[in-house]
Amino acid sequence: MKSAAKGITAILSIIALGVTLGAALPASPAFAGDDGNSKNVTEDDIVRALAPAPKKPLTRGLSITPQAEPAPNAAESKLIQSVRGRSTRSLSSTEREEIASVAKDKPNIDLEITFDYNSSNISAKSLPSVQALGRALTSPDLKGSTFVVAGHTDAAGGEAYNQDLSERRADAIKRYLVDKYSISATDLVTVGYGKSKLKDPSQPMAESNRRVQVVNMENKTTASK
Repeated sequence: MKSAAKGITAILSIIALGVTLGAALPASPAFAGDDGNSKNVTEDDIVRALAPAPKKPLTRGLSITPQAEPAPNAAESKLIQSVRGRSTRSLSSTEREEIASVAKDKPNIDLEITFDYNSSNISAKSLPSVQALGRALTSPDLKGSTFVVAGHTDAAGGEAYNQDLSERRADAIKRYLVDKYSISATDLVTVGYGKSKLKDPSQPMAESNRRVQVVNMENKTTASK
């Protein structure tokens, strides 16, 4: 009897230890949708990701002369102005690469927005994420910027097919934002990259590669103002 009691006590001790360790581990962050299961990003998540970094305060040198902030990049501004209001398919491969080069250092977020099979129709399960994007882009913190909406696919299929599909899907997001949230069409630059810029090259067919990337180009001189 004593041996059995000791065995039960040992088992209870192990269970108690497991509960204690489990409580000490931090929960993994996840975006939960209305159903509690889908990973839908929230408006606040998008605003935080796309908000421009706060400007550094002006400093004074030994001569007590305030140091001016760097002038905006003229070439960058010229590029942004040249693509605003353009259709997705009118962009050349060179312009697409120039946009990608400028965008790489800008505030951005990848949204896992899925579409119906072989289609540019936004899936019902992804509508909450697109709606959160619409609310975020019309918030006081972001309204008035020019945003790049870039479509990406996985590596399945040919280059021409994926290029066309990524462009149509980027256009679908733009139409939704313009129609439902009255965002100026010229404030949304849509571009498709097909399978040329995989997020996870080690797994070319992974779902993470099928995404829509939104970039805040931080150009405040928009047509809506």
